[in-house]
Amino acid sequence: MRAEVARTVQDLVLERGYEETTVDDICAAAEISRSTFFRYFSSKEEALFGTVDDVGAYLRDALAARPADETPWVAMRRALTPLIEEYEAHDEHTRRLTRLMVNTPALAAWHREKNARWHELLRPEIARRLGADPADASDPRANAVIGAALGCVEAALIAWTSDTAPRTLDEILDRAMGVAYHVE
Repeated sequence: MRAEVARTVQDLVLERGYEETTVDDICAAAEISRSTFFRYFSSKEEALFGTVDDVGAYLRDALAARPADETPWVAMRRALTPLIEEYEAHDEHTRRLTRLMVNTPALAAWHREKNARWHELLRPEIARRLGADPADASDPRANAVIGAALGCVEAALIAWTSDTAPRTLDEILDRAMGVAYHVE
């Protein structure tokens, strides 16, 4: 049900615009009541990007499944591959949602909140790979790796959305993460 409503919200927002789409519009299009909507979602933003918490948990599990000898950076990049492939599989839809997120302050703020939740999910595994204590707030390394990797994903999505060159999102992300890795 959540995924179905999220898809309805995405279609409405991409057709009408974020600000112009109300919860009542969503409920009418999804043929659900307001109480049903708020049982599944706390906000219009959550409904628009309804599965991101699930994606965060999937990313955490994919990261934990990477070989133990991979560096944290390589493990993050490889764990991101299925997500990037999913984005590319729905390329025009993903591009339109990315443009909407970048150009809508409420969605950009929600995106930052989502990244903060993902940070918390990913931190224990990155800290483990670094040989660090995930509870040690004075050690910035795990947060730096996660922040840099998620920043590279965002930069790659923005470049992919605005670029007319025939490069894949995967190639653009490799380029972004390669720069971050090689900066001295």
